[in-house]
Amino acid sequence: MTVLVDHVREHQTMVPPAELLPQTLPTDRLLASGKPVPEIRAELRRIPNLRNVGNVLSVWAQSFGLIALAAWISHPVMWVVTFVLMGRAFALYGILGHEAAHRLLFSKRWANDGIGRWGLSYPGFVPFDVYRRSHFAHHREEMGPEEPDLNLYANYPITPDSMGRKLRRDAFGNSGWKSLKGLFRGLRYERTRGVALRILGTQAVILAGFTAFGRPELYLFLWLVPWMTGWRVINRLRAIAEHGGMIQSKDRRETTHHVRQSWLPRFWIVPFNTGWHLAHHVDMGVPFQHLPQLHDELVAAGWIVPDLEYPDYRTLWKALAARERTEA
Repeated sequence: MTVLVDHVREHQTMVPPAELLPQTLPTDRLLASGKPVPEIRAELRRIPNLRNVGNVLSVWAQSFGLIALAAWISHPVMWVVTFVLMGRAFALYGILGHEAAHRLLFSKRWANDGIGRWGLSYPGFVPFDVYRRSHFAHHREEMGPEEPDLNLYANYPITPDSMGRKLRRDAFGNSGWKSLKGLFRGLRYERTRGVALRILGTQAVILAGFTAFGRPELYLFLWLVPWMTGWRVINRLRAIAEHGGMIQSKDRRETTHHVRQSWLPRFWIVPFNTGWHLAHHVDMGVPFQHLPQLHDELVAAGWIVPDLEYPDYRTLWKALAARERTEA
């Protein structure tokens, strides 16, 4: 047991106790908000353009290369492995699309937004500009009444049964089917028709690529269905590990969890340094490559204490499902 888990079980709240939130800011390196002072912030905000070219190319190579390898090997085990890994591939698209939404992927606006839209978001069924507006609202109104993702984060901890139902809906495609129907519904209305057509047009190009190689069925089984199922599970597990059960507060330690990072969740759930999410919410202008450095600054300032950190994601997920069952 950790201090945080004991607190959740005893008080049925995910919000850390006051004794884990020392008021140690500002310092000579950090402002009262936790953001670095200007000279340090200027260094942390540098966008590594060349590295991000490699990151985008690697995501494309991992997804389409993996499918091509599966088609070449054509073995049942490889089909299953590819199906599972494609859920992760959509997480990669989503995280780099998130970086582009923050205008942190490339220094040039045309490259950042162009690749963010057409190369990352639309392949992952995400309406880039709608997502950008919604996500900025999320940062402005974390866990407040205007929080656009409040339904995803609110009311934790929940019971194990409730958690199981949510994950089953994701794993069996219920959540994905709802999103897909919403995309087609967008064709009915002038306000949403344009972006719906752009997303569906991008999907048509991807389908045409599979068809050109004589394997159109792979679009369904290794593109669409993993997005509707595996990615949904990954996305929920990541999202609730970021903000599940937290509250509206100017203190980001009360809006965002922090979990000790290790290689396995960084591969599956929180690629591209997404797991340093508390640092991201302290200063959303810092590219993902520099979030560990900002986190280290917050630790060195005594603002993040060891007991504020969950030791691993499994411990946090168990705490999120730690509400006691009530008798009927």
